[in-house]
Amino acid sequence: MILHDLMSYELLRVIWWLLLGILLIGFALTDGFDMGVGALLPFVAKSDVERRIAINTVGPVWEGNQVWFIVGGAAIFAAWPPLYAVSFSGFYLAMFVILAALIVRPVAFKYRSKRDDPRWRSTWDWALFASGALPALLFGVAVGNVIQGVPFRFTDDLHTIYEGVWYMKFIGLLDPFSVLAGVVSLSMLVMHGSAWLTLKAEGIVQTRARAIGSVAALIAVGAYMVAGVWLAVGIEGFRIVGEYVTDGPSNPLHFEVARTSSWLVAYAERPWIAIAPVMGVLGGLLTFLGLRAGRELSTLLVSKFAIFGVISSVGLTMFPFIMPSSSDPQSSLTVWNSSSSHLTLFIMLVSIAIFMPLVLMYTAWVYKVLWGKVTETDVSENSHSVY
Repeated sequence: MILHDLMSYELLRVIWWLLLGILLIGFALTDGFDMGVGALLPFVAKSDVERRIAINTVGPVWEGNQVWFIVGGAAIFAAWPPLYAVSFSGFYLAMFVILAALIVRPVAFKYRSKRDDPRWRSTWDWALFASGALPALLFGVAVGNVIQGVPFRFTDDLHTIYEGVWYMKFIGLLDPFSVLAGVVSLSMLVMHGSAWLTLKAEGIVQTRARAIGSVAALIAVGAYMVAGVWLAVGIEGFRIVGEYVTDGPSNPLHFEVARTSSWLVAYAERPWIAIAPVMGVLGGLLTFLGLRAGRELSTLLVSKFAIFGVISSVGLTMFPFIMPSSSDPQSSLTVWNSSSSHLTLFIMLVSIAIFMPLVLMYTAWVYKVLWGKVTETDVSENSHSVY
């Protein structure tokens, strides 16, 4: 327990905030191109063979990629229990739609090619499209709502109350800024899926992916920049008032919180975090140029660079807030007031230090073994063993 004693509660909280960001970014970098390929499926592939080519570019890896999502959800549950409770109760219907889409996707992968009936296959193709596009959109919508603040409050006994019945309805999440954030998310993952198809496919599927991905990259960069301006001039931020203890008990009512003119005041306090949005914009533009120039591996890498920048810019801008409250700022969840205990965070850190390298090594091995393009010949000669 010597190491446990050496690691302060404050340090463990910051480490788990970083790990949560890494897990969410890892999910976007891996399962993101799976969702992007699904969203692209009706547009890059017209014939049955073309669609099977597109599907089989992600066929061997999509199940492993979802591990990031599962581990991320588990990390929220174990490391940030109040965040898990508030987010899942407040975004219940949106979470249900996302979960339903993620359940439909493996069914569509498994059953799509079991019958030769064109209507059967077309139905599952559209299911793959919906299961890729809807989560990509709704994840961004959720982030847009969090940035603006979620209308919840805690009672004195820490019971969560949401203000207004309307918020519990799905349509209440779709305000203009959140929809814009959804557009950023969807176009960014379509861009990422296009970069993946450029690397893994060839022929007309690759050509169409480059064309659509180029447009998606420009939309992602443009929407992200518009969201940044909107954030600067039209959306208030949050701040902790006065001195506060970063290693105190996890009580969401522990700090006094007030509204600020903008979230972007964080860039005056911590100028170095500006590297994140620069990465997002630069990575998107480089992806556009790479797709237009026909580059493959480098385009996928700069697409990942863009996603890393966009997602990390949200976390760095909001730090230490992880879910602010718009109806009662005092109830806002931060890194310092909503974590599990010191011992719990330490035990989880030891566990992830042991198992995460194993997951990463296995993932790298899988990608190495399955490296190479999916061709029409591959699909035709193995029609009964591939998707």
